[in-house]
Amino acid sequence: MSYQEAELVNWTDFAKSRAELGTAFLRILGYFREDGGKAIGAIEEAFRARNAAALVTPAHTLKGESAQFGAYRLSALAEQIEMVARRCVESRESPDELIEDVVALRPCFTETMVLLDRDTNPLVARRPQGFGRRTDSPTQGFGRAV
Repeated sequence: MSYQEAELVNWTDFAKSRAELGTAFLRILGYFREDGGKAIGAIEEAFRARNAAALVTPAHTLKGESAQFGAYRLSALAEQIEMVARRCVESRESPDELIEDVVALRPCFTETMVLLDRDTNPLVARRPQGFGRRTDSPTQGFGRAV
């Protein structure tokens, strides 16, 4: 199965992790956001350098952390990068074939984090409605005429 076929987030597994982690859940999700961004940066940098060996560890880490939160598309994509990078190391090849996967990684992470944030932080889904201002008023700011 390719990573595109994997569901973005498995909410059953996400809820299970949330319950198991209890009060530490939001803190650990924050670590995932930070560490995931760092791992993606490391993967992108290693790919630009065409360093297959340097792709393995951050991809492996991202694979496991993503799966912990039920983010299976991201996990499958990271696994794809890891496995191809390992093969490239063994065969002493450049990881050029990973270009599409590496390019897809950051948008997949961003899309995943939007969903996880929406589920864990009710303020994310809300948009300000012009607090303190009448949006249909011909004035701007605090009563000044335009």
